Amino acid sequence: MNDNKILALKYRPQEFKDLIGQEVMAQTITNAIKLGKTPNAYLLTGIRGVGKTTTARLIAKALNCQKNTDQKINCTINNFCNSCKDIISSNHLDVLEMDAASKTGIDDVRELIENAKYSPTSAKFKIFIIDEVHMLSKQAFNGLLKTLEEPPPSLKFILATTEVRKIPVTILSRCQRFDLKRVEIKKLFDHLKKISKIEKGKISDNAIKILANASEGSVRDAISLLDRALIFQTINPEKEIEDHDVREMLGLVDRDKMLSLFKEILEGNEKEALIVLKDMINNGVDAKNFLNDILEILYFFSRRLNLGKIENDLTISDNEINIINEYSKNLDMQDIGLFWQLTLKTLDDLKILADENLALEMYIMQLIHLKKMDKNIEAGKYKKQDEEIKIDQKFETSNKNNDTLNLNVSNPTTNQLKNTEQIKSKTLNAPKVKIEKNKIVLENFLDLIKLVEEKKEIELKYDLERNVSLVSFSRGKIDISFNEKLNKNFIKNLTEKLLVWTGERWIISLSQEIGQRTLYENRLENSKNEFLSAKNNKVTKEVMNYFSDAEISRIEKMDKKDD
Repeated sequence: MNDNKILALKYRPQEFKDLIGQEVMAQTITNAIKLGKTPNAYLLTGIRGVGKTTTARLIAKALNCQKNTDQKINCTINNFCNSCKDIISSNHLDVLEMDAASKTGIDDVRELIENAKYSPTSAKFKIFIIDEVHMLSKQAFNGLLKTLEEPPPSLKFILATTEVRKIPVTILSRCQRFDLKRVEIKKLFDHLKKISKIEKGKISDNAIKILANASEGSVRDAISLLDRALIFQTINPEKEIEDHDVREMLGLVDRDKMLSLFKEILEGNEKEALIVLKDMINNGVDAKNFLNDILEILYFFSRRLNLGKIENDLTISDNEINIINEYSKNLDMQDIGLFWQLTLKTLDDLKILADENLALEMYIMQLIHLKKMDKNIEAGKYKKQDEEIKIDQKFETSNKNNDTLNLNVSNPTTNQLKNTEQIKSKTLNAPKVKIEKNKIVLENFLDLIKLVEEKKEIELKYDLERNVSLVSFSRGKIDISFNEKLNKNFIKNLTEKLLVWTGERWIISLSQEIGQRTLYENRLENSKNEFLSAKNNKVTKEVMNYFSDAEISRIEKMDKKDD
């Protein structure tokens, strides 16, 4: 091999057995070639760098190899035949590679089809390798259809793409498809370690782990990153490349620092968290990599909370596991869900904002704010499905006639509802509320809605009709369930108004039981039934027979005076 080649080309697989992580696919293809049951067209799909073009060339070599006889693939890297050597060097006359990204039109496909009419010059098959085939135009795909389905006996197509969903179904159905999967980190680690030994590079196992993880399952990316690291090492040949060197090279943050930052966030230490962040920014952290590291940490916390202790693997050290076990005590899945959504939103914001550092600072402050909010909310969780948490509002009489009462409502109502839970309001020195002299008695839920309507409380009326389902109603106590559209101040407002109107303290309880349908839902159902009844009415049917184009658009009830 040429030592001056970049490692990604130098260690490109030249035999099927050298393909990393694609053993099942390689075995299937080689078995088909040995049995002589090869398709007219292959379709190779997968992310960048997993070996699509390499596999296409290996298939071309196996099909045209001069040494393959008696159902055996005999050509190996030490004794390649002339045909295999020409394919490796891209000089074979009967193996043509086409880049669909630069030749997308129907004219390019016509030229290819014209070429397909001629028999191979020296090999058994004429083979067309079309890379990034999804880039072809619609007309080009249509022009390729017939030839792809019934090519000459000596013609084979090998198509490769990273965007299989952009390929028409008519093309997919004419190909034998092979999906090249992402390569596991363990296999990438072993492969990179093997290459580093051959290249006599001094690089630690932890550094190789980071390279394997950063490649996201792409063999080419992993080898290219190793190449960068080994070039960095040539500056000081005696020094071994450590994980912090690789993190600096890739613009990644040391995970210990990330966990330290996360600790400050969980404890609500805004000043300390921003100091840690600024230190990372000064060391050249990449904003996108930083946020992706946060997502990875959140993933580890979710694993810890849901699956118990994290087993040792290549992506996380023992020290990091211990830190995650310790910090997870202050987290729950609701926190992780909120943090995850905010992180994804910040990733989108990076596309808009010119100053990425500003976005990261705002992101950290928002995380701390979310955690502080969570700490300030005093709420219990349901132990039973129908358990209720009541509002306990304290009142103090201010005169003997009980005409005015002190209402306990100064607690912030933003904490009133949290996931079908109701927060207890406990405050002192509440404002005075004057009770109406004509106290009203409410017998049922409809009485309440009528009263709210009479008092012109539009917001309460809207919520009672559309967003509240009645579970039970008795004097002084209402049990309800609700939907996510319910106003967050609903309980406070209704309790205050009921005290003023009825002179009694009412308890509004939130239940997880399924309540009755809302008044609005009942109205919709009644309107639907009336419409169906009118449509099936004998008179209506007779009218529709005479006027076939007529439709029922609205139903109006006539007053008795008009009858």
